[in-house]
Amino acid sequence: MSFEFVQKLPTPAEIKDMFPLPARLAAIKAERDREIQKIFTGESDKFLVIIGPCSADNEDAVLDYTTRLAKVQEKVADRLLLIPRVYTNKPRTNGLGYKGMLHQPDPEKQPSVSEGLHAIRHLHMKVLDETGFSTADEMLYPENVSYLNDIMSYIAVGARSVENQQHRLVSSGCDVPVGMKNPTSGDLSVMLNAVVAAQTGHEFIMREWEVKTHGNPLTHTILRGAVSKHGQCLPNYHYEDLILLYRLYQERDVKNRACIVDANHSNSNKQYMEQVRIVKEVLHSRRHSDQIREMVKGVMIESYIEPGSQKVGEHCYGKSITDPCLGWEDSERLLYEIAEGLE
Repeated sequence: MSFEFVQKLPTPAEIKDMFPLPARLAAIKAERDREIQKIFTGESDKFLVIIGPCSADNEDAVLDYTTRLAKVQEKVADRLLLIPRVYTNKPRTNGLGYKGMLHQPDPEKQPSVSEGLHAIRHLHMKVLDETGFSTADEMLYPENVSYLNDIMSYIAVGARSVENQQHRLVSSGCDVPVGMKNPTSGDLSVMLNAVVAAQTGHEFIMREWEVKTHGNPLTHTILRGAVSKHGQCLPNYHYEDLILLYRLYQERDVKNRACIVDANHSNSNKQYMEQVRIVKEVLHSRRHSDQIREMVKGVMIESYIEPGSQKVGEHCYGKSITDPCLGWEDSERLLYEIAEGLE
């Protein structure tokens, strides 16, 4: 075989034994899970904002960012529930570039998945401990969810993973909301089929075990825009797109018909400042339509301390080394405007 087996990695149980979650933090996470669940079931009318860096590339900067976010959360707690993006697995369109903290705890050093497993659990747990925020991350590798499932309160399945069988099956066993993004083609039926699959129980193979799941009723959709065959970005956050998704939901027998709108990626053509306008348009659509208000439970925003992006090695503190992000000043202002715009 053309594989070089570097080393055997610790199992999720072994990593959790090395870095156990204290009971105090487990209680905080459980309460957060209940709050978030109520938003998806309609028991709470709070609005979700899943916000943070495109990739969590530096522990100090991520903790600085989430500490700032926690101060905002205190002021908007009656209307918004913030979930920090602590994305430690980074999919790459062409397979090149920084693949996230799981692969490279230090972006300027050689990859080490063994060190990465320690680093990502340490970071997620430290965010929970220092800010009270349970976190969001992407399900890039379905078998790895168990390394962080006792800390995360939100999971996203990306546009290139949403049609994958294992992602759908593992999502069916998660106890927290899982957002299924539309594929890069924009085909909404692929995304909705993923929701149906994940809301259904299954039996399958996971980490050398035959496992059984009972379905995840909190699985929902994420609109992130699409790319045409000519490489042009096609947004899908407009009023007409949201009404179409609502109607397609009505045709399917799923629970908790919910949607999150991703304001970046192909919706903004990665023009990070456009996220401000896009979020405001989504809020306007919610105010205009009771159907959209019922379905759209929140937005996803890529945001960091410094605006834009940089190359690895440029050493601008708190600036993304992957996709460009909204800076902190604009992000803070936008969060307050979201809270006001819910009236």
